[in-house]
Amino acid sequence: MAVKSKKSAASETHLSIKEQTAAFLKAGGEIQQIAKGVSGREDNSGSRQIVLGKNSSR
Repeated sequence: MAVKSKKSAASETHLSIKEQTAAFLKAGGEIQQIAKGVSGREDNSGSRQIVLGKNSSR
């Protein structure tokens, strides 16, 4: 009986991302380099604070 080798989840994810990127570039897509410290978040209004634990009166 043959034993299948198991790939780690990280290895499968890495391979999947690599294949998707190659397909994207082959279809004419371009990769942009984003400057360090720039956020993709467009709407900076609103609370970013989260509260963990039991709901207490405020």
